[in-house]
Amino acid sequence: MTPTSQKIRFFRERIPSFECQPGCHDCCGPVTTSTEEMARLPVKSEEEHEAALANLSCPHLGAKGCQVYAERPLICRLFGTTPRLACPNGKRPEVMIDPRIEQQIHQFFSETRHVLV
Repeated sequence: MTPTSQKIRFFRERIPSFECQPGCHDCCGPVTTSTEEMARLPVKSEEEHEAALANLSCPHLGAKGCQVYAERPLICRLFGTTPRLACPNGKRPEVMIDPRIEQQIHQFFSETRHVLV
């Protein structure tokens, strides 16, 4: 396992989870992610990427929601777990993310090459 993979796993284990409002995809807009996380996602065609971007959504968003939920990037996991990325519907975990972990994730973002999902 690469050092980046280890960091991603470390962060994933520390981002609290919560149940989203069924049918809501407000946080599923265009996002960037590390190339390592992108490599875990199914490859989408240029047309799929362009259509998603034109609709300000994610190419992995399907009729029933996120099609890559188990492998969704860190940025997607952060939505709703911190006041910086609050859920527009007020959903949140019982305990928000530890601010120190959030800071480490943002540091990881700033040090890691990111691409558009």
